[in-house]
Amino acid sequence: MQRTHSHTDAKSDLAVIVVSFNTRQMVISCIESILQETRRRPFEIIVFDNASADGTADDIRKQFPDIRLIASEQNLGFAAANNLAAGEAQGKYLLLLNPDTVVLNGAIDRLMDFAEKHPEAGIFGGRTVFEDRSLNATSCWRAPSLWGFLCRALGLDSCFRSSSLFNRDAYGGWQRDSVREVDIVSGCFLLIRREIWEELGGFDRDFFMYAEDWDLCLRARTAGYRCLFCPDAEIIHYGGASETVLEDKMVRLLETKVRLCRKHWSPARAGVAATLLDLWVLTRIAGYGCAGLFGRARRAQFQCWKSVWARRAHWHGA
Repeated sequence: MQRTHSHTDAKSDLAVIVVSFNTRQMVISCIESILQETRRRPFEIIVFDNASADGTADDIRKQFPDIRLIASEQNLGFAAANNLAAGEAQGKYLLLLNPDTVVLNGAIDRLMDFAEKHPEAGIFGGRTVFEDRSLNATSCWRAPSLWGFLCRALGLDSCFRSSSLFNRDAYGGWQRDSVREVDIVSGCFLLIRREIWEELGGFDRDFFMYAEDWDLCLRARTAGYRCLFCPDAEIIHYGGASETVLEDKMVRLLETKVRLCRKHWSPARAGVAATLLDLWVLTRIAGYGCAGLFGRARRAQFQCWKSVWARRAHWHGA
């Protein structure tokens, strides 16, 4: 593992940690936005590159020689990479920021100000939007529930996105426009007090990618720490940049959901959740199978979900 060290101000309040994997242009834009939009307090940036094959590490060395870069020779996953980067960080706070993000309107400064005004909480998140500035509602979530799994399996959450009943786990109907305590803050834009991160032991490395942020927040809440949402801290989050093959992405997502449920729920409840995940995949196969009669794109989706189902032994064995 290669490290490029920079001078770090010992008085830095904040370490911004970005884990990259084959997102060269996006991570460069992300770094530029951090530097342009974060003005009011000292900070450091640590980029952990997970063995990208697109020249990410070389370009960061050339364009940002003062940034601390850790270039891994193998892809260690999102959780392990963040843990290693955090181990080298300075300051009272850690900000986990996805590489496919752009900081807007002093968002990091705003989130830090918000955290300092709320010492009763330990984890903080902000508002995420798409490139066209429409709401990206994936910045925070409720703790998972069997009702939420059922609504997802039956497609009710998609049909009634604004419903707090049928889209419960995604806080349906809330535009992320008010201060609110939430259950889970997305790891794409997650600020945490350093001592809490260390107390919790960081991310659970059993979560290679996806759900590590859910697990962290659930453990934090169990330990008595609140998660607060700040609507004034806003970033663009494109989403899905590191994993572009839908079938692989869905298998990994299902695997981590099964693992999360088994870790935090009773065996019986986790078993019901796994059955509802089966139902989710089967309803997608049925839906896209019917829709595929009318278009090639839907037929491709149908084949994708069939392949996901064929690999269910993998994600059931999580």
